Amino acid sequence: MKTKHEQKRDMQIVDMTTGSPMKLIFGFAVPMFIGNIFQQLYAMVDTIVVGHNLGDSSIAAIGASVALYSFILHIAFGMNIGYGMVVTRCFGAHNEKELRRSIAGMMALNVGVTLGITVISLLFLRPLLMFVNTPEEIFEQAYEYIAIVCMGMICTICYNMFAAILRAVGNSKAPLYFLIISFLLNIVLDIALVAGMKKGVAGAGAATVLSQGISALLCGGYLFKNYRAILPQKEDFKIPQALMRELLSTGISMALVHCVVDLGTMIFQRSTNGLGESVIAAFTVSRRIMETLLEPACTIAIANSVFAGQNLGAGQILRIKRTLKKVLGVEVLWAAAACFMVWLWGKELVVLLTGTKDADMLQNAVMCLRIQFSFYPAVTILMCLRETMQAIGYKVAPVLSSVIELLVKVLAAVYLIPRFGFWGTSITEPVTWVLMTVFLAVVLGVIPVKSRQEATG
Repeated sequence: MKTKHEQKRDMQIVDMTTGSPMKLIFGFAVPMFIGNIFQQLYAMVDTIVVGHNLGDSSIAAIGASVALYSFILHIAFGMNIGYGMVVTRCFGAHNEKELRRSIAGMMALNVGVTLGITVISLLFLRPLLMFVNTPEEIFEQAYEYIAIVCMGMICTICYNMFAAILRAVGNSKAPLYFLIISFLLNIVLDIALVAGMKKGVAGAGAATVLSQGISALLCGGYLFKNYRAILPQKEDFKIPQALMRELLSTGISMALVHCVVDLGTMIFQRSTNGLGESVIAAFTVSRRIMETLLEPACTIAIANSVFAGQNLGAGQILRIKRTLKKVLGVEVLWAAAACFMVWLWGKELVVLLTGTKDADMLQNAVMCLRIQFSFYPAVTILMCLRETMQAIGYKVAPVLSSVIELLVKVLAAVYLIPRFGFWGTSITEPVTWVLMTVFLAVVLGVIPVKSRQEATG
C-alpha cells in the first residue's frame, strides 16, 4: 500500500500560482476543451441520428424540452460548479485539511440536492412541458425523452462532481479520457437503439444516460484510486459551519446564475414553440451549432476561473488582473473566427447535422446563426467575466446580470416574438449578451478585487 507521500507524488496536480499564466491556462484548457467538445457532441450525435432516422419532428421534440431540462439540470450542476470554486481556493491556499473538508461538503451537498431535484422534476414534467407550450403533436415524444434523461440526472451530476474535483487540483486530462470513451459508447448506443432497434427519441435519451453513467463510474474510480491523499476521511465530514456556509452561498450563487438564465429561456422557448415544428427544429439545430462553437471560449473562461481561484487562495490579486486582460483578448479573437465560419458555412452545417430538405427550416436556422454570431464577441466576454467574478468571490453581480437576461427574455416573449416571429427569437439573446457584458464590465472596473478573507468570510 502506498504511503501518503507516494500518493501525492503520483497525483497529477498543477499549481497555477507560479509560472507563466497563459501557458498554464492553455495547458489546462486544451484537454478540457476537447472534453467539452465531446460533451457537446453528445447532443450533436442525438440530433444527427434522430434527424436522419426519425425526421424533423423528432428533432423538434428533443428541442422543445431542451430549455426545461437545462433548467432542471443546472440547479444541481450550477451548485456543483460553485462547490468546485471553493475547493479550488483551498487548493491554492495549500491548506490540505480545508481541501479535504471542502470536498467532503461538496459530496454531502450533492447527494441531497441531486436526489431531491430528480424526484421533484419527474413529478412535474408534464405541467412544465405544457408551460413551455410544447406542441400537441410532439408532446409525448418530448415527454418520453426528457423523462429518461431526468431519471439519469445523477449520472451527469456525479461525473461533473468528480471532474470538478480533478480540475480543482489542475488535472483536466483524466476527465477527458473517460468522456471520450463515453462519447464513443453513445454513438454505438444511439445507432443501436434509434436506427437499429427503432426505439425513437426514447432510445436517444437512454443512450445518453447509459454512456454518461459509464463516464461517471470511470471518473469516480480513477479519483478514488489515484487521489486518496486529498479525499476526505471520516473525520473530515465534520465540516465547520463557516466552510459549509461558503460552499452553500457559492453553490447557490452559481445555481441562481444558471437557473435564472434557464427560467428566462423556458419562457422564451414557450413563445418560440408556438411558431411551429419547423421553427422549433431550426432553433434547435442553430443552438447546437452555437453551443459547440462556444466551447473554446467557454473552456478558456473556466480555465481562467480555476487560475483565478487558485491565485486568490494564494493572495496574488495583481496576477489575476493582468491575466484576465490577456484572456479577454483571446476570447474576442475566437469570437471573430467563429462568426466568419458561420457566415461562410452556416447553411452547410445545418444540412450536415439534420439532413433536412425543408427550405423554411433551413432559411430560419441560417438567419438565426448569422444574427447571433454577429454578436459573438459579447457572449465570450460575458462568460469570461462571469466565471472569473464567481471565482474571486463576487456572488451578487453575476446573479443580477442573469436577472437582466430574464427580464429581457420575458419582454421578448410577450412583445417581440409575437410581433416579429423567429427574427424576434434570434435577436433577443444577442441583446441580453450586450447588456450583461456592459453591466459586469462596469462592476468589475469600479469595485476592487476582494481579498481571500473578504471572499470567504
